[in-house]
Amino acid sequence: MQTDIEIAQAAEIKPITEIASNIGLKAHEIVPYGYDKTKIALDPSVSRKKDLGKLILVTSINPTPAGEGKSTVTVGLADALQLAGRKAMIALREPSLGPVMGMKGGATGGGYAQVLPMADINLHFTGDFHALTSAHDTLAAILDNSLQQGNPLNIDPRRILWKRVLDINDRALRHVSIGMGGPTSGVPREDGFDITVASELMAILTLSTDLMDLKERIARIVVGYTYEKEPVTVKELGVAGALTVLLKDAIKPNLVQTIAHTPAIIHGGPFANIAQGTNSILATKTALQLADYAVTEAGFGADLGGEKFLDVKVPLLGKTPDTIVVVATVRALKHHGGVALADLNTENVDALATGLKNLGQHLTAMGRYGVPVVVAINRFTADTETELQTIKDYVRQFGATAYTTEVWAKGGAGAQELASAVIETVEQESDFTPLYQPEDEAVDKLNAIVQTIYGGKKIALEPKAQKQLAEFKQRGWDKLPIIMAKTQYSLSDNAKQLGAPKDFIITVREFVPKLGAGFLVAMTGNILTMPGLPKHPAAFDIDIDEHGVITGLF
Repeated sequence: MQTDIEIAQAAEIKPITEIASNIGLKAHEIVPYGYDKTKIALDPSVSRKKDLGKLILVTSINPTPAGEGKSTVTVGLADALQLAGRKAMIALREPSLGPVMGMKGGATGGGYAQVLPMADINLHFTGDFHALTSAHDTLAAILDNSLQQGNPLNIDPRRILWKRVLDINDRALRHVSIGMGGPTSGVPREDGFDITVASELMAILTLSTDLMDLKERIARIVVGYTYEKEPVTVKELGVAGALTVLLKDAIKPNLVQTIAHTPAIIHGGPFANIAQGTNSILATKTALQLADYAVTEAGFGADLGGEKFLDVKVPLLGKTPDTIVVVATVRALKHHGGVALADLNTENVDALATGLKNLGQHLTAMGRYGVPVVVAINRFTADTETELQTIKDYVRQFGATAYTTEVWAKGGAGAQELASAVIETVEQESDFTPLYQPEDEAVDKLNAIVQTIYGGKKIALEPKAQKQLAEFKQRGWDKLPIIMAKTQYSLSDNAKQLGAPKDFIITVREFVPKLGAGFLVAMTGNILTMPGLPKHPAAFDIDIDEHGVITGLF
């Protein structure tokens, strides 16, 4: 069996200028990065529709090592819509080198439902992440230089929020000491590194509506506090303009294509377990302007990326989903039902029935928003007809229908039934209702997420979090949307609690104010903003030969 990269390397790829022309973009509206990828200019185009297309949000159950294939289904669905004669586009996030070199893998789909050029996208692509890393660390350098040059803003080195970033999993950098070389080497203090996708600049890039909005949001970033505990912003440091200059190209969406030549925009890459987990406003909006059907995905499960897409991104996007697709696999559901990874190829309807409660909670959560929901079963070769039918029978009680897809092996041809269902459901009436209102108290927003989306009992705040909320209320920050930083593997904040646990309490240990992005991050459990590498990183298996042919990249 061919690997993903072997399939991608054998695929025919069309000139990106042809793909751009096919969707109505003129030569002056694109900035090609070689033969097979281009950026799309930010200037409004007369060729773009004023009426937005239909929006399909693809999300999933809680991920497991057994695999779900959300991005693969997203790509396959868009290809299937194209096969059905519909004008479709995809909007996805960019992959981080952390998972690529670590253990999760890439973010371009798989098999015959992939986005090309697969290797480039999973590695350096158009340099967006490098630009973000440079801009973030430039701000860190400016901040420390301000301390060194007499500290005119009276910043308390003990209360600095702005860490440095690196786009690779490096646990050794979570906590570091800097400025240790004597008087000429800076002010000694404790610091640390986050992974680039956790940077507030990443969140800002994906939530900005244009270049000036990006600049204004950057200016609002709180980098730390003074000795009098007053917030210090980028505006006060005087570098909002310089940081925007470093991101002037990164803010432009990237256009590529699938194996089937369906246009795909890949832009931005915040993780959904520590950030908002969605591609950029500009990417999704552009796809909606250029196509009749825009298929997008949100990171990890519906409890993380799905909820954040609906409650954080949708108000800024100005467009609600017309259909939500929840992806599940027999294998993952059996794992949620207690089956060991080694035994997943054996039929086990009882375990599947237990694991289906996880899917049920996500269907309940997504159904709460008033948008039609369908289920995509990403089929594996070991799945039995009995197991597949068990899923289809189960989801009917939630008013949903499940459709089997085989997009890894067949591309768009493996999702034609799903595509037909989506074409039908996007025309149904919907009554989108957000989970909470902006004026709701922070604790009420947190409880709404825990109780409605996770199926838990309530939120609990540790003393530090309680004190922070009181301070935020005094500053007028307490009504911002909430980003839950939570394990992706469980509905609870305990990664080992699979399935659909009940009566659990989510504990928030602290909040991180991100005023530039426009939300508060609630840190739960032992979630980390700088992951570590596994014992056998994926990097061990990646190689290249004398002809430049890459192997081992999935």
